[in-house]
Amino acid sequence: MINLDAGVIRESLGEAAATRLSCFDTFPEIESTNTYLMQRTGPPPGQLHVAATTNQTMGRGRHGRTWQSPPGSGLCLSIAYTFGVQPANLSALTLAIGIGVIDALEDSGAGGVQLKWPNDLIVDGGKLGGILTESQSLTSGAVTVVTGVGLNVNLGDMSDFELEMGSVRRVADLTRITARPPKYEDLAAVLIDKLCATFVEFEVDGFEPYAQRWVERDWLFGRDLVIDMQQRQVTGTGAGIGDDGALLVDTGKGRIQRITSGTVVLS
Repeated sequence: MINLDAGVIRESLGEAAATRLSCFDTFPEIESTNTYLMQRTGPPPGQLHVAATTNQTMGRGRHGRTWQSPPGSGLCLSIAYTFGVQPANLSALTLAIGIGVIDALEDSGAGGVQLKWPNDLIVDGGKLGGILTESQSLTSGAVTVVTGVGLNVNLGDMSDFELEMGSVRRVADLTRITARPPKYEDLAAVLIDKLCATFVEFEVDGFEPYAQRWVERDWLFGRDLVIDMQQRQVTGTGAGIGDDGALLVDTGKGRIQRITSGTVVLS
């Protein structure tokens, strides 16, 4: 079991994140860092609450799926941030967070990571991690967002583990894509720094500063796709994302369809 040292992480934060961090909890084990923060009162506008662990027993993904990893093999970190006024394009925040996570990974020596719309981190064709964003609207008009990031750091013998469903059937970890894997505390600190900056910039400028950078990391671009929606399926070729973060799918004969919700698999 790896116990994160909250004091070391705090000392490693940049000034911007350190001044906004109003509450920080680490756990040797917890069911879900996102659930923990969603059940608490959100931070004041512009402030952060953070929860982190290396052993999450009931991690959650999109559409009720679970996030599974062996104890001590990865980092699970969630951040709550309160926007004073709900941003116009809040649904695109998860995509912006993806860029923030990639910035943190590059600072940690992990290059070549791509993004699978809307919330998966892919490297060498394997799933390195995922992002889950949830929100709670407040009577004041503010909205608290909780974003969870799960990253595989060292899966050991589990690196050959195959996922049961979805278009990404393999897993990946930082140990195999970095010359020297980052320490858990260092990785947590740089994630908090980068995601704090992402929240603040998104509150001012929305998704626009991230749109082109996302396109450059788009793992689905040019791939044949099937999107499972509640009532139907859409098939076609990945054609990038819209200005609002919607997935664009070329369904043939020059028709581009916008997808705002659904499960993407490769055809």
